[in-house]
Amino acid sequence: MRYFIAGTDTDSGKTLVASSLLYLAKQQGSTLGVKPIASGCELTAEGLRNPDALALMEHSSVRLDYTQVNPFAFEPAIAPHIAAKQLGVNLDAQTVAEHLASLPLMDVDFALVEGAGGWRLPLNENLRQAGKINPQGFLSHVVSQLDMPVILVVGVKLGCLNHALLTQEAILNDGVKIAGWVANCVDPHMDVTSDNLSTLTTLMQAPCLGIIPYLAESNAENAAQYLDLSKLSPESASVE
Repeated sequence: MRYFIAGTDTDSGKTLVASSLLYLAKQQGSTLGVKPIASGCELTAEGLRNPDALALMEHSSVRLDYTQVNPFAFEPAIAPHIAAKQLGVNLDAQTVAEHLASLPLMDVDFALVEGAGGWRLPLNENLRQAGKINPQGFLSHVVSQLDMPVILVVGVKLGCLNHALLTQEAILNDGVKIAGWVANCVDPHMDVTSDNLSTLTTLMQAPCLGIIPYLAESNAENAAQYLDLSKLSPESASVE
């Protein structure tokens, strides 16, 4: 089974949720998590490294080279398509899709591909074609092309209802399934959190895999106790 982890926006908690799901799945079988595109990487003696990609590697039972997990790593903490342009890197949907297709995502029991930013992440400047938005200029086209169901991470904070519903609408309009969603409470000072969660539960069109409260110590082990993998039905997974 393989899924794409999307977030309602940057810092919604995609990596925390992805790592937690891998942590749970690893107790039942083989796992693999990858993050093909990442900005804000740190320059180390071994090259550019992204903490999100490293977290996914930590909770994957299948070991790959770092460059397989995160082939498009950019040091500036800016939009990846801008970073790619500055460095002269070719970043497009076909290249990303081909890389993912080369990985053993279908050979493990549970695989996750974590996105960057929100659902409609630009890959390059070829974003309009014949006066219309060019879907192939976005990472979302890769998900659609590879037919990967989405697990949507909702960062629960002011504005999350609008972000969640618009993201859900965009994913479904792209013809992509939403296998489940996770509420991640990122703002400890948010008012009427329970009322917002109730509204989300009413309006989201997929099963809620869990609600992660604001955690003073945010890690996969702590967050995993609030998630339920059994709510992901085998029928919702990409298995081809």
